[in-house]
Amino acid sequence: MRTADILVIGGGVAGLSAAARLARHGRVVVLEAEDAHGYHSSGRSVSFSHFGIGDAVVRGLTAYSQPFFENPPEGFCPTPLCRVMPSLYVAGEETMPALEALYAEMARFTDTVEWTDEAGLKAICPILKTGSGAAVRGVVDRSGLKLDADALLQSFGRAARGAGAELVTGRRIAAIRREGESWIVRTEAGEQWSAPILVNAAGAWADRVAGLAGVEPLGLQPKRRTIIVVDPPAGMDVRDWPFLHSIVSDFYMMPEAGQLLVSPADEVPDEPGDAQPEDYDIALAADRLEHYTTLSVTRIAHRWAGLRSFVADRVPTAGFAPDAPGFFWLAGQGGYGLQTAPAMAEIVETLVTGGPWPQGLAELGVTPDKILPDRLFTQPKHSTSVRTA
Repeated sequence: MRTADILVIGGGVAGLSAAARLARHGRVVVLEAEDAHGYHSSGRSVSFSHFGIGDAVVRGLTAYSQPFFENPPEGFCPTPLCRVMPSLYVAGEETMPALEALYAEMARFTDTVEWTDEAGLKAICPILKTGSGAAVRGVVDRSGLKLDADALLQSFGRAARGAGAELVTGRRIAAIRREGESWIVRTEAGEQWSAPILVNAAGAWADRVAGLAGVEPLGLQPKRRTIIVVDPPAGMDVRDWPFLHSIVSDFYMMPEAGQLLVSPADEVPDEPGDAQPEDYDIALAADRLEHYTTLSVTRIAHRWAGLRSFVADRVPTAGFAPDAPGFFWLAGQGGYGLQTAPAMAEIVETLVTGGPWPQGLAELGVTPDKILPDRLFTQPKHSTSVRTA
């Protein structure tokens, strides 16, 4: 049996970023089921950081994380982790109240958000339909960042290894048991690891991992999202187009490598697994594109689907399980796993080591009670106390 101070189950962006922090404090081993890190949710995200999604807690986590992407630690990555790309939300006459509410929420976290009219909308995105029955106003967030998901995954992995962590792939977990003060994890191949702290960063599988350990689940719901790739109108340079969203969350479009990524922003309940796009959702993505823009879909160059897993309040969760000593939850990142990873990794380090809560997070309204798993259980249970700076 091999031993460690901390075992991390899951090698997506959550597990790797946490491991990079935790490896400063002891021997860390990351066990990933697939043969590559970030194969599922992390590797299939459109990888964007902005203030248009989530609630105030998610926006606070996003605000705290953005400086990391813009100015990462020296030596973290040889290439930029992001580039500036505006995010644009649009509304028709009937949905203006929702756009006004979104503007107010976004403006709490950035001073780069502004209104634009029909002429401005056409200037930013020439194929957007405007006027009666279409978009009449928009909110532009100039602080949006297009993230390089692969660079982030690779860099967090290097940082973890550089701090002494061991990253092991192709290890599916078969059994977990508590023995004395340690958690014993056995893989399908019969290998065993032991550690006093087990971090469950298994994404859509996190509740199943908890089940193996006899720990009460969080009630995670994996939801499938479909994306198609289409060509822009002939002769149009889309590099400076924004990440475009409908205010009613039934469509988004983003330029990528000379093409357009399009999604119906669907959230289809699904089981943990290798998510695949279904014909209906592919057709819905094309329909939404033709509804909101003047582009006719004649060819779909590529298509894929990924899982985004949520807890009941849709806020990422981190903390020791109230019913299982040493079992640490890091789950429910939903659609914001990449854009909140630096903040969540720092939270994990704080909670595992017993350090003071980051002052910057508290100032942004992100407090322990908003993140700890205790909030998700109907019966109050004891959990590790957290110091606030």
